[in-house]
Amino acid sequence: MTPLQPARFELSSYDTPYSAAYDDVYHSALGGPAQARQIFIAGNQLPQRWQGRDRFVILETGFGTGLNFLATWHAWRDDPQRCRRLHFVSFEKHPFRLDDLATIHHSWREFSDLADELRRHWPALVPGTHRIHLDGGQVTLTLIFGDATQQIRAVDASVDAFFLDGFSPPKNPEMWSPEFCKGLSRLAAPGATLATWSVAGHVRQALSDAEFEVRKQAGFTGKRQMLVGHLRSRRPDRYPCPTDRRAIVIGAGIAGSTTAHRLAAAGWQVTVLESRANAGDGASGNIAGMLRPLPSADDNRLSRLTRAGYLAIRALLAQLPEARWSPCGVLHLGREAEHEALQKRTVEALGFPAEVIQFIEREAASQKLGWPVDTGGWLFPGGGWVQPPSLCAAALAAFPERITLRCNAAVDRLNRTESVWQALAEDGETLAEAPLVVMASGIAAPRFSQFSWLPQVSARGQVSHLPAGTTPGLDVVLTKLGYAMPEVDGVQLAGATLSYDDEFKDERPTDHQENLARLNLMLPGFAAGIDPATLHGRVGFRPMSPDRMPIVGPVPLPVAAGSNTRLHNLPRHPGLWCVQGFGARGIVWSALMADLLVSQIEGAPLPLENDLVNAVDPGRFLIRPARRNTAE
Repeated sequence: MTPLQPARFELSSYDTPYSAAYDDVYHSALGGPAQARQIFIAGNQLPQRWQGRDRFVILETGFGTGLNFLATWHAWRDDPQRCRRLHFVSFEKHPFRLDDLATIHHSWREFSDLADELRRHWPALVPGTHRIHLDGGQVTLTLIFGDATQQIRAVDASVDAFFLDGFSPPKNPEMWSPEFCKGLSRLAAPGATLATWSVAGHVRQALSDAEFEVRKQAGFTGKRQMLVGHLRSRRPDRYPCPTDRRAIVIGAGIAGSTTAHRLAAAGWQVTVLESRANAGDGASGNIAGMLRPLPSADDNRLSRLTRAGYLAIRALLAQLPEARWSPCGVLHLGREAEHEALQKRTVEALGFPAEVIQFIEREAASQKLGWPVDTGGWLFPGGGWVQPPSLCAAALAAFPERITLRCNAAVDRLNRTESVWQALAEDGETLAEAPLVVMASGIAAPRFSQFSWLPQVSARGQVSHLPAGTTPGLDVVLTKLGYAMPEVDGVQLAGATLSYDDEFKDERPTDHQENLARLNLMLPGFAAGIDPATLHGRVGFRPMSPDRMPIVGPVPLPVAAGSNTRLHNLPRHPGLWCVQGFGARGIVWSALMADLLVSQIEGAPLPLENDLVNAVDPGRFLIRPARRNTAE
């Protein structure tokens, strides 16, 4: 993996942002905002084309300073007939650091309020897809940090307008290549348009070969011509917007609550059915849970997914002040010297900013913990603990006019009529009906006939509650072979055990003993003298998937997959979706998986790369045998 290289802020001789790496400026010296309006906004016939639409999607090939995005957002705000939701997708191989953006944005006073909001949500400079919800959720910016020529294949979106704004073809030829233009065509919605300042002959030819009809027109100020175009193909709309926005979410744990929140934010009327007395009473009922990513030197799929989830839930928590959490930091100690060395090499290989991950040596770790330890390890300064029940309650309360929570409402079965799903109680009562159902009931899901094929297992976990003062205090969350938390609500949490095929619901003293043993292995002598028989805690049952990845997306019909079956052509239940299999990472997965699910339902640009979307698709379990047979 090549570490992300941020842009270096420089100015040309005429005080325009300049890239020495490409020997080119980011926008015209004759007026950046005016250039954005004439070439990209007017060149794509905006605002007229988005007026009266439910959703409009723009893709830009180089985010740069954010000028085109700010100008577009500003034009959208000023239009009383604007579309309901604006999506802006943009690539950037070398993103600017936050302080440099502030300096650049200072020149554009007309966008000052919007630029301030953008910078408040500016993501950490790490590779991958970053989803930013702005303007009360009506404007969604999807930033893809990485090489656009490689990342274009990872995007799933239906694009209405293209802003082709990479550095000039001689300076950045890959961005204007025939292969890249064909990648753009793959994403084009019916009637898609494009605009760019480049009129180079090979650019026109590449776009024409990629099914775009292009023509020249008057350019901006000193440039005689620019290029506009539209898609020739009459392909059908792959992602029509839903019209009946009613949904049922089964389960008010962290998966169901964040999904209901995201649906409501997108304008859906949501009924949440919870079998227990309160939201977050099941597997999400612990006093606190750990929040941190899981890095790897090769930045594998699990690492990328946990990092994206970690950043997404932090962004959601910032919007929900009623949710209790503490960014006190998480310290992940090496298990032994070899693992510690691997952790150090991983930090060096990834090259991530220090606010995301650091490696600290044994002495610094001991000082941070106030207790001697044998190894150093990873420090996640923005990690910490989250209280899941408070997150559930805050998410469900955020849209009181759109979310109805019904507790003590146990769903026994699902019935599909011609147009809607019915959630039925054991006595046959219809608890709710809607065209869309999301299963988020955790370990209960496989007992529904539509999910009987789901290879999800229940994993019993027991957490120990150590009364305050029983052990020395901690200022950070500690993890190694288990975890230990700072004091929350008068107790210090330590745990947790993990056992399969174990339905015992009461606490076991032997499990408390196991948690204390783990704690003493992490911090030698830390819990000495505590009698496990005197402890109390909590038992929960986590829904685990075989590959430890979440199970999120449209629910497939359990049919035998042929050797040529792929995820995209698996038959699916109409209107049936799931967010399952979170296991012990419910906090980290929750916000990102909710965003992914609702984006799929809405037909909006996805917040993850395609390989990660496929990695969590419920249908993966049905086609794996076919893939193995093919390989044989």
